[in-house]
Amino acid sequence: MSWVSAWRLAVGTLTVIPVQPPSRVDRTVAGHAMLLAPLAVLPLAAVTAGIGWLAGLTAWPAPLPGLLVVAVLALGTRALHLDGLADTVDGLGSGREQDRALEIMRHGDVGPMGVVAVVLVVGVQAVAATTLLNSVSDAVLLMIVIAISRSSLLTGCRAGVPAARPGGLGSAVAGSVSTPLGIGVGGVAAAILIGAVIATGRPWWAGLLAVAAATLVTFAVVRLAVRRLGGITGDVLGATVELTLTVLLLGITLAPI
Repeated sequence: MSWVSAWRLAVGTLTVIPVQPPSRVDRTVAGHAMLLAPLAVLPLAAVTAGIGWLAGLTAWPAPLPGLLVVAVLALGTRALHLDGLADTVDGLGSGREQDRALEIMRHGDVGPMGVVAVVLVVGVQAVAATTLLNSVSDAVLLMIVIAISRSSLLTGCRAGVPAARPGGLGSAVAGSVSTPLGIGVGGVAAAILIGAVIATGRPWWAGLLAVAAATLVTFAVVRLAVRRLGGITGDVLGATVELTLTVLLLGITLAPI
């Protein structure tokens, strides 16, 4: 039953898809929910990529189809990860002490640094996503990239990474993913992504480099959060998702075909 509860927790937290609340939420359920995150987001990713592909069939100039993809994804996730990105950048970029930085993130008021971060990330995602809307195979690749980007939660919630403060999503999932399971699921996700990249005619190393770069970025953000904030928060996890998606899209779309 822990996996059923984990599925409901993952879907209910990461998407707007209606689902029954989990029968229980504990460390085991939280860890399983993070492991299931890519699968939980897959239906939303499919709808997003499908709408984007249909928009790509129109005469809309670039990057309007890609912006539609970003908009649908934001609506389907309650803009949870974009909000986390803005708050994380504001908090870490404030240069304040740990308690004050966490207070800035808790308030949720978006500052200039957070605005710039969101605009840049949304812009890059939109432009990159537009290049993946010219064929069905590319749209499928976009769907997979969106789903796999949630694997960043495995790094942020791995064993040994503390929560920055009690309460909230970060405290519930911090350290809940065992290292062996995280590596195993992450490896499978990477293999699926690389296979999808090859299927579109792109070189295999493009997928590998994209995964490696995204992983390094996630590790860097989590390490910085632990050093500056004392651990992770839900906002930090959201930031890793958005940055992972951005890096994956960049790495794949810049590769030659």
